[in-house]
Amino acid sequence: MQGQIQHRHDGPAPRYTSYPTAPHFTPDVGAKRYGAWLEALDPAEPLSLYFHIPFCDSLCWFCGCNTTVVRRYAPVARYVQKLMREIELVAGHLAGRRRVSHIHFGGGSPSLVAPEDWHCLFDRIHGFFDLAENAEIAVEIDPRDLADENIAALAEVGINRVSFGVQDFDPEVQQAINRIQPFDMTREKVKAFRAHGIKALNIDLIYGLPLQTRARIEHSVACVLELAPDRVALFGYAHVPWFKAHQKLINEEDLPDGKARLGQFFAAAGRFETAGYKWIGLDHFAQAQDGLARAHDAGRLKRNFQGYTDDPAAALLGFGASAISSLPQGYVQNIVHTPAYISAIDTDSLAAERGISISREDILRRAIIEKLMCNLAVDLDSICHAHDFQPRSFEAELGALEPLRGDGLVTIEGPLITVTEPGRPLLRVICAAFDTYLQNAEARHSRAV
Repeated sequence: MQGQIQHRHDGPAPRYTSYPTAPHFTPDVGAKRYGAWLEALDPAEPLSLYFHIPFCDSLCWFCGCNTTVVRRYAPVARYVQKLMREIELVAGHLAGRRRVSHIHFGGGSPSLVAPEDWHCLFDRIHGFFDLAENAEIAVEIDPRDLADENIAALAEVGINRVSFGVQDFDPEVQQAINRIQPFDMTREKVKAFRAHGIKALNIDLIYGLPLQTRARIEHSVACVLELAPDRVALFGYAHVPWFKAHQKLINEEDLPDGKARLGQFFAAAGRFETAGYKWIGLDHFAQAQDGLARAHDAGRLKRNFQGYTDDPAAALLGFGASAISSLPQGYVQNIVHTPAYISAIDTDSLAAERGISISREDILRRAIIEKLMCNLAVDLDSICHAHDFQPRSFEAELGALEPLRGDGLVTIEGPLITVTEPGRPLLRVICAAFDTYLQNAEARHSRAV
């Protein structure tokens, strides 16, 4: 019965790693505006850096990332050179050397980068930025065909957290998504990273994949628990073949329905909670000593384009094709198409292509959505006061939530909105009630559950 209630309210909704979300970015915000925003940043505030590596050596059919399959290393080496030049260009708009609290390398598969290029890239980063003593430096890893010399290079440049893409350990599911990754191989790579002193470990799982069942995902969770990661992300597969054409290679008849997806989600979540992991927000799990769990308990948890984070920086600067920057004035996205990004850098221009300025109203609604996404609760009066707004009724928003309240998925007590445990999978739908941009939106989103 519970699954039927949740399925009734399920529908397309943004992931809310930003607000407003990326489909609402426009060319009105480009390189010139980005440069001005960089120059206006407070020199006393730390920065967070994100580097996008848009290359893989094979195509995973489930993937929704901006990436290209390459058979030679030359395009990757050339791209790293452009990243190094972009660091110079961006730093040229900043007031002096800036302190950095977090660095994240995403993709694609950043683990494709060769050891010598990792050293060159970090030499350039150190040349323009000062890394905080406790800076978290994380990289997303595809453990397949990852040589020990590559692992050693990551340790040498200062990487202190790795995020393993796993998705599912069942051989038939792996075959259905074109990602063959045996558990034994993954375990050996985990041991290798720890042997090199990189002990902070994230693992990504996906539910709702083709041929996936509750029993199969529970088996994958058992394998993950054997690896004892600090954090786990349990994402729902987003089937968006209109956006990512290669997803058409997946047989849609093999995809579990909404009720089955819910069963997989709660089964996996329950196993992680039983094993002592704290359930963070929508889809993350963390051991008690991990920084994410501590930030959650202290009310410092935030959400950005990498998901949930304990990063304290108010500004995140994105480097590379499609990378998005978040600044106090708004959001800016680099050119998505890699050759066009390279051409822009070759003209010594910032590669910003689109973005959006945010208003005071946007900032208020972003704070409401972030509180819900991170804490599963928000006091509307309190958050209005914190942002210098008079408390308001939010009549339309509360009206949109009324059907969910009636089914026990949220509680509403005056200005306090709380997401119940059965409502957690619908967190994105609940947040969408406060998204004024959706009313006239043409963008298509994946389903929330």
